[in-house]
Amino acid sequence: MTGALRAPGFPEQEVRARAREGAGRVFPPPESYGNSVWGAGAHVTPPVASDAIDDMRIVPPVFMPRRLEALIELGREPLYTDVALDTDLGGFRSPLPLFVTALGSTQVASATLGSAVSRQAGRLGLPMVIGENVVPAIGFGRTDPDLDVSLLTRVRAYLKELPDGRGGVVVQQSTEDADAEVWNLVYSDPTVGPLLESGRLAFELKLGQGAKPGLGGMTLLDASSAPAVADRFAIDAVLDDGSGRALRSASPGTFTEEILRQQVRLMRNNYPRARTWVKLHPGRDVAHAAQVAWAAGADAVTVDGAEGGTGWAPLAFLDHVGLPLAECLAKISAGPGCLLASGRMWEGGRAAKSLALGARAVGLGRAAFLAADECPDEGLVRLVECIALELRLITSAVGKYHADQLAAEDLWPASV
Repeated sequence: MTGALRAPGFPEQEVRARAREGAGRVFPPPESYGNSVWGAGAHVTPPVASDAIDDMRIVPPVFMPRRLEALIELGREPLYTDVALDTDLGGFRSPLPLFVTALGSTQVASATLGSAVSRQAGRLGLPMVIGENVVPAIGFGRTDPDLDVSLLTRVRAYLKELPDGRGGVVVQQSTEDADAEVWNLVYSDPTVGPLLESGRLAFELKLGQGAKPGLGGMTLLDASSAPAVADRFAIDAVLDDGSGRALRSASPGTFTEEILRQQVRLMRNNYPRARTWVKLHPGRDVAHAAQVAWAAGADAVTVDGAEGGTGWAPLAFLDHVGLPLAECLAKISAGPGCLLASGRMWEGGRAAKSLALGARAVGLGRAAFLAADECPDEGLVRLVECIALELRLITSAVGKYHADQLAAEDLWPASV
């Protein structure tokens, strides 16, 4: 392990190993071949906490009519290498059913790690979300292009690597971002022009996040930083140990059914060339909220399960607040709507199960940070190679040859 970042309760060591070794990590160590035999539970220490998605099994059938269809089309027996993973994702084209979840204004994302993740996400052609409060807390970067942690710095890093026709940048907005007119700044900035002109810019309205549903973003500030943002955020000395450290809290925002509906319509009207995304926390009425967003015209709805990570949150929220992701997915019937899911995603099995439960794609958060922390140049790329290989192996094993064909029938139990 070479990086300094830590992720308690997450399979950090396995993510780091994948970031170092790439797709070969999907299999047992090559040196064990011929002198070891392998069975369930022998390969990796599981996450400290598990959930219903972890506990599900993927269950291939014996009879596979879609494999026969692929055989006829190919003129040979199909293999896992024939599985297609590309998808339309919130108005963007992605080579994989993956995206990078919100990189916000916490210290983790604000360091060079944010740019490292941006570069590699761009190289992969994966859509990437830039999270809330980056502009009001750090800066936009128009007048100071050398600011390493600004919003535009991340966009530039992403664009430098992005292939034509793939990916897209999603800029999230919360209450404080709206006060700073973040979407107006982004929509009119020349740096973002190539994304806007190619239809690869989206704005995401944030209603909450999985790690702390009902609360706004939180960061820990030192004594010199807190006064500079006191006019924009709530500052609480509850964490002061004599050093002057303070808790910076953003507003969670206030939403009703009508407010959400009108907000989505305003986004579509005011920014017609940008896609419209909505992010929901794992609330008890998450299915209703998703349907309201889609009916109002949202291109994508992201549901962040209670397993979702964060840079900073009350411990009681991490352990006790919000619906598990499996329950969220069971409640929501996406139909033609684009449903995105996030919450402890790091390997192909969990991703495949989430796709089978109705998600169009899954988001990488902590795993993306850890992979880039392990190797700033290739770590995320190698991690994604592992996930892609596992998705192809699993999808082929259930007799299907496109990841969007995965369904609840491929899981045991098939409902949660």
